[in-house]
Amino acid sequence: MDNLDYGIIGNCRSAALISKTGSIDWCCLPEFDSSSVFAKLLDEEIGGSFEILVDESYTITQRYKKQTAVLITKFVDGDDIFEVRDFMPRYHNADGTYHSPPEIVRYIRHISGKPKFRVKYEPKLEYALGETKTYVKHNFIASLTHAEKFDTVFLYTSFNKNAIVEGREIEVRKDGYFLLGYNEKILLPNTKKMYLDLERTKVYWLNWSNDTPNYKKYNAEISRSAITLKLLSYDKSGAILAAPTTSLPETIGEVRNWDYRFCWIRDASMVVKVISELGHKNVARRYLRFIIDLIPDKDEKLQIMYGINKEKKLTEETLDHLSGYKGSKPVRIGNAAYAQRQNDIYGILMDVIYTQLIKFSNDVENGEELWSITKGIVWIVSKHWREADKGIWEFRTEDRHFTFSKVLCWVAIDRAIKIARIFKKSRKIEKWTALEQEIKKDIHDNAWNPEVNAFVQSYGSKYLDASVLLMESYGFVHAKDPKFVNTVRAIEKDLNYNGLLYRYKNEDDFGLPSSSFTICTFWFINSLFRIGEEEKALKHFDQLLGYSNHLGLFSEDIDFKSKRLLGNFPQAYSHLALIECAVNFSKKHTEEKILESMRE
Repeated sequence: MDNLDYGIIGNCRSAALISKTGSIDWCCLPEFDSSSVFAKLLDEEIGGSFEILVDESYTITQRYKKQTAVLITKFVDGDDIFEVRDFMPRYHNADGTYHSPPEIVRYIRHISGKPKFRVKYEPKLEYALGETKTYVKHNFIASLTHAEKFDTVFLYTSFNKNAIVEGREIEVRKDGYFLLGYNEKILLPNTKKMYLDLERTKVYWLNWSNDTPNYKKYNAEISRSAITLKLLSYDKSGAILAAPTTSLPETIGEVRNWDYRFCWIRDASMVVKVISELGHKNVARRYLRFIIDLIPDKDEKLQIMYGINKEKKLTEETLDHLSGYKGSKPVRIGNAAYAQRQNDIYGILMDVIYTQLIKFSNDVENGEELWSITKGIVWIVSKHWREADKGIWEFRTEDRHFTFSKVLCWVAIDRAIKIARIFKKSRKIEKWTALEQEIKKDIHDNAWNPEVNAFVQSYGSKYLDASVLLMESYGFVHAKDPKFVNTVRAIEKDLNYNGLLYRYKNEDDFGLPSSSFTICTFWFINSLFRIGEEEKALKHFDQLLGYSNHLGLFSEDIDFKSKRLLGNFPQAYSHLALIECAVNFSKKHTEEKILESMRE
């Protein structure tokens, strides 16, 4: 498999990646950031997987049940046809809570004939660090390890347990199931109950998707991206993950391999802004609660990222026994970037708080706490905005005065002033306005390079950077401002390669980036659209959509030449930016149709 041809299933507690041939190659239980049960994705020999194997005579196709997170893999050999419907249960209990157990259900649907398959069931617990032993018991198949710590998983099934463990052929005569659970079941499952779980989960997702508005253009892409973002949200704390995977490399064979199973304030805040624009206020509400809980002291600096259960220390380790995705070592767990300073996160967070107050003004609880956070962030920004930082791309070398970080410091103060108006705190406005003007002048004086005729990556630099394109969408400059138009053109000339964008072209800690960062291309498309080059933007957008995998999913990066997906997958960043672009194009399309009908 040369591409990331995987579907994601999940239940806002954990997730699994399933290949286009129906193999579970990545899953951590009981939660997103737990150690892996299956990690074939990171080591084809020892990682572990749960595969449905058929003869070569079968044709295999895969799709999602429309507007749900139920993944359907169909196996056809003439009249011998069956489907695997994979999902992680999620639905409402009678008391209003969610049923989201740490388990995967593989519902086998018999369609016709006498199809046959074999199972390769090889859980490798605790990142395959030691031996996992599997035993056939009376009611289930148990797998356990004593490697790093004691751990177990349980497989319940309607099929012959010995045949499964021994890899013998199984004939499908009627519907059946596999239930992989982290916990031993008190009430034994059966096929009827698993079908009910499937239907309840399907209804949950249909109801959730029904809250997403319908768009005239790109509706399917918006819907799939929205569901993907929801799958990356963690109910228990309100955290939103950057991706459900670790160590999928930005470039095959290189060392830019990071653990993304954490909540970056920047990524999560951008997701919340987009998803609440689509009307999903619960995701936003939970995330704001997550943030409020993280800032107990008014002067406490925010970290750039946290564990999904609010952990502050995310010590980075390498798992040297795993060979890595396509041999790309090292495999990392934890992320040392948690200790970095990135001054942009305050502006991004303030923008989200402001958006929530505007969008759900009568419905935002904890207004007083949000006002306290607002004042605290202004105080932090006023003390630190002049300092250099690591920037949005997390350079691990020396700090610099990154333009994007400075613009977002301005955003923090600009939104704080707007929030002060909402709360009628007029005494703060005058004082904060002076600071906002000071930061704005500093950026215009130092980030604009007249030789390059563009806003550049950092003060005094000659290098361009795709993140600077966001200064327009955050309201720092107007789309028609000649400085912004020239910046878009300069970035197009320097960073665009056949419709895909480099983040930047100056060398970083690991040399020159050799793959395109997907979100940057979406930012570029949005900027073209905003400066009036709508046809060109649309052409680039349609081309970029063609690089998704077979299910419309995107990873973090795309290889410039082969167009294969690279980096952690699926990536929240990529899908939130896809939604922003698609909504812009759809709104424009609707406006044009209205004007046409008025002319008629």
